[in-house]
Amino acid sequence: MILPLLVLGLFIDNAIGGATATGMGEEVIKTVGSFLIVELMRNGLSPQAACEEAVKRIVSKNKGHKDFQIAYIAINKAGETGSYCIHEGFTYMKYQDGKNENIPSDFYYKP
Repeated sequence: MILPLLVLGLFIDNAIGGATATGMGEEVIKTVGSFLIVELMRNGLSPQAACEEAVKRIVSKNKGHKDFQIAYIAINKAGETGSYCIHEGFTYMKYQDGKNENIPSDFYYKP
């Protein structure tokens, strides 16, 4: 039996913010992407720019990136959010000011 390891795609630092991942778990684990995103935010990148960098690193290491999907979502202490994925089609929900909003993620691979 294979059990999913849910927490491997999540990293939070209360001083900075947090990031989470979905998609092919093996690639998320190998790149420690959520941790990377939080560290990039610690060094001044926005949540959006940090998510984009994490996806670009996965794509650069995997010539077969067209065969799988990974998406990241991040939020910093200021409440700024970001999301980026390999392929089109990932969305996330954002609740702010009493309103739910379904936000499509920008994506790397644009055929």
